[in-house]
Amino acid sequence: MNNNLSRASLLAAALVAAAGTAQAQGDVSFNAAVANDYVWRGVSQTDNNATLQAGVDYTNGGFYVGGWASNVDFGSDADIEVDLYGGFRGAFTDNLSWDVGVITYVYPGEDDLNFTELKAGLGFTADALSGGATVYYDPDNKNTYVEGTGAYAFTEKLKGLASVGNASFDGGGDYTNWSLGGAYAFSAFDLTLKYTDTDIDDAFAGDAADENFVVMISKVF
Repeated sequence: MNNNLSRASLLAAALVAAAGTAQAQGDVSFNAAVANDYVWRGVSQTDNNATLQAGVDYTNGGFYVGGWASNVDFGSDADIEVDLYGGFRGAFTDNLSWDVGVITYVYPGEDDLNFTELKAGLGFTADALSGGATVYYDPDNKNTYVEGTGAYAFTEKLKGLASVGNASFDGGGDYTNWSLGGAYAFSAFDLTLKYTDTDIDDAFAGDAADENFVVMISKVF
């Protein structure tokens, strides 16, 4: 069996089992979002078109598992991306946290695109400022992605957001992406505005890696 599909099946089983005991042992939350574009690591996954996304998360102490889905458009048979993930998170101190886990990306209809990443990250809070750094590693393809994020809470509802990431590939080459924006928490939904860009040459990715302005409305239930 494909290693990625095997991992995906195990995570899916864990998600179902966790959801089945949620009332007694943990918490389940749902999320949904609509945006003018699905930009992942600086590159549009929907050919610069709109996206509809939804997910479910189960947490029990430091353990978490979840699933998330979005439409995609790569000009192939893949129309949907399904992410299955799980892991553990905790804190060293009141201001310093950690998170380790695994994520499997599944593209029904285009199995060759499936892959799995291991992740390890640190996070911090300092009054209104928060941020973190996370390393993602794909053991099958030996690709690495490193990302730093930051947020500043101007008020209880308004915060600024920034990120920078670098992807390096075992076959050679790398690229850097960054974003800058903000989010406002309305009573019924959250509104996020972001500017994103990369240093990828248009000859390799076309418009997908050009600067993007993302507008997203999201809600956690």
